[in-house]
Amino acid sequence: MFDLIILGGGLAGASLAVALRDTPLSIALVEAVPPVCASGWDPRIYTISPANARFLGDIGVWEHLEASRIAPIETMEVAGDKGGRLCFSAAETGVPELGWVLESSRIACELWENLKRQRNLTRFCPARPQHLDFSEAAANLTLADGQALSARLIVGADGRDSWVRGAAGLEALGTPYHEQGVVANFATEKPHGNSARQWFRNDGVLAWLPLPDQRVSIVWATPDAQAAELLALPETGLAERVAAAGGHALGALKTLTPAAAFPLRLIRVPRLVAHRIALVGDAGHGIHPLSGHGVNLGFQDARVLAERLRTAPEWQDIGEEAFLRRYQRDRREEILFLQTATDALRRLFRAPSAPLAGLRNAGFSLTDKLTPLKTWLARYAIGAAL
Repeated sequence: MFDLIILGGGLAGASLAVALRDTPLSIALVEAVPPVCASGWDPRIYTISPANARFLGDIGVWEHLEASRIAPIETMEVAGDKGGRLCFSAAETGVPELGWVLESSRIACELWENLKRQRNLTRFCPARPQHLDFSEAAANLTLADGQALSARLIVGADGRDSWVRGAAGLEALGTPYHEQGVVANFATEKPHGNSARQWFRNDGVLAWLPLPDQRVSIVWATPDAQAAELLALPETGLAERVAAAGGHALGALKTLTPAAAFPLRLIRVPRLVAHRIALVGDAGHGIHPLSGHGVNLGFQDARVLAERLRTAPEWQDIGEEAFLRRYQRDRREEILFLQTATDALRRLFRAPSAPLAGLRNAGFSLTDKLTPLKTWLARYAIGAAL
């Protein structure tokens, strides 16, 4: 019997396991497919906040990531659809960087390199779950190959369509946005100056994120119909479309990776915990990508839950719901705030009302002039308040 079963070896689940590497807890990690590093530039990238860079550093991962594949964000420019503008800078905020841009597969592979050396961890991979039930003393997981695992606690880290969440009967309230997040990487004619750029447009939210040298990665959250159009474009047509949408801010673009897309939806999970179960990462929440905080929420879930488990006294039953509720209380405020704020901002800029367009853009420009408010927003966004 294990102390802990983590179902899902993605970024949240793997980081939780690594964060518990020097504890006496015995851990099982169940994952269907191990990560593979992209041969070129991975189109799935993440913006990592300073708070989560510290977390990855604390668990011994950050310093082993390849520096030549990481780009700092020193400034961020946000443009409304009717002339509103809001700019953030690391210097004004009082931090070295607002964040860093990293490829998903590079983080995942480095986490798994740590897992391979972890003495208190047993990996079950490739493996898929088949049945889950709970007794008073244990969570009992049966794998598709017939292996039976038991633990005092099972953690669902298996994504937004979480099997664990469903098997445990935890409710998930999903709201489809009828949008896709279109991602691709490009070489740029002009240097990006380590600046992230974001446009709120009438056809969605477009973000350009700096990659090392003269490269950018884009995330275009756009209605399903336009996403299909973008995916059907040839490489030259896609580059021209993206360059034009960004006002040719970096000159001509050249496509480095084919476009890919993933459906967007808001997912609210009222309960992150129950008897012998806790949820982390996308299993516990879904958020619009305009804030860039999806993976950051997941890393903070892992950090907080690991700290709760690490500091639990020896006599504590870590699967007891009363104990797990402390983790839920610790995470509820940030998750609710970011979900509500990003959803409201997305709705605000999707509204076609002309008077409302003027107000929302004026709000951007006014906030840009209110330095204390802008600094607070920036510091909260990058995790300095955590």
